[in-house]
Amino acid sequence: MGYSQDTICVQGGWQPKNGEPRVLPIYQSTTFKYATSEEMGKLFDLEEEGYFYSRLQNPTNDVVAQKICDLEGGVAAMLTSSGQAATMLAVTNICEAGDHVVCAAKVYGGTSNLLAVTLKRFGIETILVDQDAPAEELEKAFQPNTKAVFAETISNPAGVVLDIDKFVKLAHEHGVPMICDNTFATPINCRPFEFGVDIVTHSTTKYMDGHAMALGGAIVDSGNFDWDAHADKFPGLTTPDESYHGVIYTQKFGKKAYITKATAQLMRDMGACQSPQNAFLTNVGLETLHLRVERHCRNAEKVAEFLKNHPKVAWVEYAGLADSKYHALAEKYMPNGTCGVLCFGPKGGRDGAMRFTNGLKMVAIVTHVADARSCVLHPASHTHRQLNDQQLIEAGVLPDLIRLSVGIEDVNDIIADLDQALANV
Repeated sequence: MGYSQDTICVQGGWQPKNGEPRVLPIYQSTTFKYATSEEMGKLFDLEEEGYFYSRLQNPTNDVVAQKICDLEGGVAAMLTSSGQAATMLAVTNICEAGDHVVCAAKVYGGTSNLLAVTLKRFGIETILVDQDAPAEELEKAFQPNTKAVFAETISNPAGVVLDIDKFVKLAHEHGVPMICDNTFATPINCRPFEFGVDIVTHSTTKYMDGHAMALGGAIVDSGNFDWDAHADKFPGLTTPDESYHGVIYTQKFGKKAYITKATAQLMRDMGACQSPQNAFLTNVGLETLHLRVERHCRNAEKVAEFLKNHPKVAWVEYAGLADSKYHALAEKYMPNGTCGVLCFGPKGGRDGAMRFTNGLKMVAIVTHVADARSCVLHPASHTHRQLNDQQLIEAGVLPDLIRLSVGIEDVNDIIADLDQALANV
């Protein structure tokens, strides 16, 4: 039977048999024993499923990956060492030197740098596009060698809500998959596969963990993209892999071809695996994800309204506000709420933002976002401090921008701390 999201959060993935532990065990082992060489040989030939080395697969990790897969409504999933690793593997699983990626410009800075700078050194070109541009403008970004489109359902830190339908239509018209990072919305508030997205990535470090304890990432495949229909574009999936005795992933693994290749080939060679301990901690966080996301959103809406009406605040961007330019898109794709992260600018520009952050007492200044505790980041002073004001604007990060991650504390305490800090502006 099919269970609700709430039940999957609590009980998904791990189904103990009679006499087995009720709580997901940590399989803290690098390797696994077999009685005969023939048995292990079948695993290396991809003839049978099983475990032989935790870099490729681990029972704890597989349970957590399955839970995330079920939450997103996919067919297969894998865990990675971080959200950044998830992005890297998701793209390089289908792109190689000479290929091209279309990416929304307002995404996490580490993502845009990975795609537009680092992967460029490996021969994969990326063009960054304004996701708010009309489809006819975005159309110009595609090239014959375009192999994927990448965007975030809610961008970090700008809070831009993606018009998923627009991007999916463009991607599919050009015979390439749509990849969405769904970290901020989580599958509790947005299930991108229901709108035609093909592959979803997550930084599980954020809301899924929820306690700032465990780095991790995940890739989930919908199983809906027809790789064989575009076989010339994706030879890695549709032609023999000589490193695995000539296996053709789409023929042997069907809808699970993409994740199987990413695990058997890329994880084997790049090794960006998640530790079983971190997977265990992530699962503990997932058990309350449905409860925490609701509280994050409720608190964030109240904080956004407070900031919007505060005399020391110049502007606020939160899609949950009725006057946000992204409110209609949020209502369409995330009717139950967006996330707990919002952006605003205190009056006084960069200096005003600095005075505000320095005046906070309960809300912490940290290089993190989307966990149970409220925290802030001033990108111009922290993550983007190497850029001048003009460069910040070009990167889509205003000099006064404060990224506020609203936690699950009492909202009155959060607002009181923000209020007293704004007195310094």
